[in-house]
Amino acid sequence: MRTKQSAFFYNLKSLALCLQPLLPGQKGRIKRRLAQLASLPLSSLESIKDRVNKACALPPHQSVQNPPLGLFKGLSLGSRYFYDFMAYFRFFDQSLRYQLEYGDVNYNLLTPTLCKSRPIPQIPHSNNVLLPLDKRRHFKHIFPPCPMPFEAKQNKLFFRGACFQPHRLDFLKHYFKHPLMDLGHVGALTPALSPFSKPRASIAQHLEHKFILSLEGFDVASNLKWILSSNSVAMMPPPKFESFFLESQLVPYIHYIPLKPDYSDTPAQIEFFSARPKDCLEMICHANTYVKSFLTPLEEWTAFLVLRKYFYYTGQVEPLEIEKALFN
Repeated sequence: MRTKQSAFFYNLKSLALCLQPLLPGQKGRIKRRLAQLASLPLSSLESIKDRVNKACALPPHQSVQNPPLGLFKGLSLGSRYFYDFMAYFRFFDQSLRYQLEYGDVNYNLLTPTLCKSRPIPQIPHSNNVLLPLDKRRHFKHIFPPCPMPFEAKQNKLFFRGACFQPHRLDFLKHYFKHPLMDLGHVGALTPALSPFSKPRASIAQHLEHKFILSLEGFDVASNLKWILSSNSVAMMPPPKFESFFLESQLVPYIHYIPLKPDYSDTPAQIEFFSARPKDCLEMICHANTYVKSFLTPLEEWTAFLVLRKYFYYTGQVEPLEIEKALFN
């Protein structure tokens, strides 16, 4: 899921993948892909089974009425989303029906829909089926280099981000001048945001601090993945939304330092963990390990199987025997 190539080559490669199903031999490519799936070790499939079923938590016997988007309509609605969708859908019959929701999805959908994000489900099933969409934004800076050891960093909580959402603005209003925090709004200014404006900061500048704030925006926090892959510690309230990264599986005090929903314990958490570097280093280790699990060769198969389950549960494909044991 790494995305460190230039925009030009990313677009060129992605467009080529979109065109692949239009070339002769599509049935053969699908057949070979399924043969590769059938040859995977059972241990490999078992290792991703839980993630596949969490990302696609549809109840069985669903239906989809929408016709496929097609290349031109799919790209016109949002190329980055369609590029990432086609990276996996190119191995399927292009006449299969699906619903693809573009953009930040912070609501529960009424029909089986492929999307980037969803509210963390409170029940076993969800119509929001997660795929790794908009990867260039969300996985662009994974494992940023930082020569500065954790112990040498500033004992401060750092944040730069657009704060148009009320909950982000509330955080700035509470703590903008706090001595343990360096916070700032970046981007367009409004009368409410002007007092909190600061210059943009590079990731390297973020990583000069032991603690980095991660606040959800319209859905998942776009900076969370690179923070968890760094040698600083994420501070955040428990997530309300999740993506293919399955933010719901992150454990407070194991992967990140939790904050109360009203942020009232933020100064106390900074002081407490500034005095406990060993605990911080353990969290960094666990967080790095969590991110690495999304960077293995099996990652492509995880997304492929999410799509296979989606089309199986909507009555459009027959599963392989190994898939019958995998899907639940």
